[in-house]
Amino acid sequence: MLCFKTAGESHGRCLIALVEGFPAGVVIDEEVINKDLKRRQGGIGRGGRMQIEEDRIEILSGVRRKETLGGPICLMVKNSDYKIDELPPVTKPRPGHADLAGAIKYHQADARTILERASARETAARVAAGGVAKILLAHFGIEVFGYVKGVGGISSDKKITDMNAARQNRDLSPMYCIDADIEKKITEKVQEVAANGDSIGGVIEVIVSGAPVGLGNHTQWDLRLDARLAYALMSIQAIKGVELGMGCGVAERLGSEVHDEIFYEKPVKKSLTGGFKRYSNNAGGIEGGISNGEPIVARAYMKPIPTLKKPLRSVNLLTKEPLAATYERSDVCAVPAASVVCEAMVAFEVARAFLEKFGGDCLSEIERNYEGYLSAI
Repeated sequence: MLCFKTAGESHGRCLIALVEGFPAGVVIDEEVINKDLKRRQGGIGRGGRMQIEEDRIEILSGVRRKETLGGPICLMVKNSDYKIDELPPVTKPRPGHADLAGAIKYHQADARTILERASARETAARVAAGGVAKILLAHFGIEVFGYVKGVGGISSDKKITDMNAARQNRDLSPMYCIDADIEKKITEKVQEVAANGDSIGGVIEVIVSGAPVGLGNHTQWDLRLDARLAYALMSIQAIKGVELGMGCGVAERLGSEVHDEIFYEKPVKKSLTGGFKRYSNNAGGIEGGISNGEPIVARAYMKPIPTLKKPLRSVNLLTKEPLAATYERSDVCAVPAASVVCEAMVAFEVARAFLEKFGGDCLSEIERNYEGYLSAI
């Protein structure tokens, strides 16, 4: 089964992603992954750390002459800001971070032991693993696209009708938006928040296009694709809510307004749905825990970063005296960066479901399985 683990600390020597269960015969273009790593470092509101790091992938195992071997793939991103042993202890835990809960759990008098691993710097390794998954999915015409839907309550309802145009707009946007009408307002909002020593969160949307009907499973709770995507997205630092399709809005609608009616049109060639089609996608591409061939649409809600230049009240871990929380160099707004991480996590989970359905030891075997399935439906 496709899976990955990460290792490394925020100011440690490096970050590692170990990917297992990946098939042989897939050509890995490192620049595809490096492009995503660079995007993760961008966006207005990022802190000074991103001016120090220049994240690039190094493949340590599992690939020969750019082609996967079928064994574990070890991906490394080096930290330029490597100084974990020289950094001072942290005894003023930050509200909203893992500092206090982790220090109590692990019996630590120094919360740095916790925050170095809890830090969102770890997501560079996730983006690397997700990049490998995206390369596999792209081979089968599946694209995973993440963007910033809104920041600080300024949100866009713009619908994507042309994925190529949406990608171009996002890549030209300093906030990774697809709607130029809200970008200036968001930028001004982030600058205002920064001037006040505060932080701000937002909403990220991830769309998976080209996925066939049949990914995921209704037979067990932990096999349902929507549950797995929610789990993957909620695992990202600072994500506090996830919804798919119409999401929370379904609670305010009638059934006749929510469910996507089914139509049929005999396909002239192989079809992702066997000819069945919808004219709406309120379900977000998943019904009964199974992809239905429509675009998979997921949204993640990110809280403001808990490290503030004007710190909140806290208590000293050692003396128990009241004081202001620690300030560690941090971002004002990391929503654009988080959109890249969300994209990576969704890509990896969709790739995992894809290999469960069509898996084989090598790419050519998966191709035969996939083509056979499309012909059968």
